[in-house]
Amino acid sequence: MEFNKKIIITGGNGRFGSILKNIYRSNRLFYPNKKELNILSTKSIEKYLNKVKPNILIHLAGLSRPMKVHDNNIYKSIDLNIIGTSNIVKCCSKLKIKLIYFSTNYVYPGKKGPYKETSPISPINSYAWSKLGGECAVHLYKNSLILRVCMTEKPFIHKKAFNDLKTNFIFQEEVAKILFKVLCLKGILNIGGKRQSPYKFGKVTNPNIKPISRRYDQLFKLFPDTSMNIKKLENFLNKRAKI
Repeated sequence: MEFNKKIIITGGNGRFGSILKNIYRSNRLFYPNKKELNILSTKSIEKYLNKVKPNILIHLAGLSRPMKVHDNNIYKSIDLNIIGTSNIVKCCSKLKIKLIYFSTNYVYPGKKGPYKETSPISPINSYAWSKLGGECAVHLYKNSLILRVCMTEKPFIHKKAFNDLKTNFIFQEEVAKILFKVLCLKGILNIGGKRQSPYKFGKVTNPNIKPISRRYDQLFKLFPDTSMNIKKLENFLNKRAKI
């Protein structure tokens, strides 16, 4: 893929960032480490942005797993997912850089999907609340795109998966292919795959996976359907393919 714009990707050493590095190699893509760009320091962010002078910043850096850390260490969750993202927004706004922010499908209520981008939001756990906190800052900057993503590793890494919950997982490699096609968009965009149970999704790449019921899970027994409506994504990709 040819890149005609300079793009900075924070969190390049994370799981998804590492996949992007493996798939896309270009002198127009920059993957700063924490010493080069510290999201908790606006001075650090501005210094790196002024050095590279990017057109776009894709913000992946933050805290995700283990999910319990967002309950047990709220300081870290707030710092990395809310304050860190707010710092990124401030700097991108000041330097007029397009911002792409990765959020999660868990900001939706999880009761009756599939949820559209315009559906009411009600995060299902502390991790989702921290990502929504980041969204709030990003929303204030109009030259931005929020991606609500439901992605996971390939092959499916879990030994067990719910067979009575609806979601729409997509592998990280597929999201990587989609990402650079949607950079021109603004607002909010759902990214996911086919609406099905995690068990059915996982069995394709992990045939030994065992089915379990969400009713025995303290959290997910309350959330039977975390799936998203991805019509907006599909329509855009179809139109793009015809150009």
